[in-house]
Amino acid sequence: MSAFARGGVRVRTATVADLDAVAPLFDAYRAFYGRASDPDAALAFLRARAERGEAVVLVAEPERAGVVGFAQLYPTFSSLSLSRVVVLNDLFVAPAARGRGVAGQLVDAAAAHARRWGAARLELATRRTNGRALALYAAKGFRPDEEFVHLSVALDDVVAGAAPGTERAC
Repeated sequence: MSAFARGGVRVRTATVADLDAVAPLFDAYRAFYGRASDPDAALAFLRARAERGEAVVLVAEPERAGVVGFAQLYPTFSSLSLSRVVVLNDLFVAPAARGRGVAGQLVDAAAAHARRWGAARLELATRRTNGRALALYAAKGFRPDEEFVHLSVALDDVVAGAAPGTERAC
């Protein structure tokens, strides 16, 4: 288990035993992005990722304060760069702990963890209107992707068959 400490806040890799403390923050994170609160589903999701080894959760703990923030990392790969990439998919700090550098420490710990995994890049996405997060990420060196457009589609919305003529574009 790795740890990263600075300014009285320790950031470490969560264990399965930590998930009960992380789940309320994860639920609040989801609510921040407009999802309905569901603490049981949040815990079940975290537990499933941990049990399957699909993600790493980092937790931030100030001295004697318990878990006040978390980041969830997903490993993936880039075919173009022939390297591992880590997606910093979720990051949240409890409102009472904001403005104290906790989010920055979680980003630094995520980058350190990605380096230990041998990743070439750390990627993330946030809402365009999340000014505080965007400012932090810019200060940490993150830049908008100028080469590729990142798209997504809900699988329920995939249209079977392409519009006439579009199949030649691919």
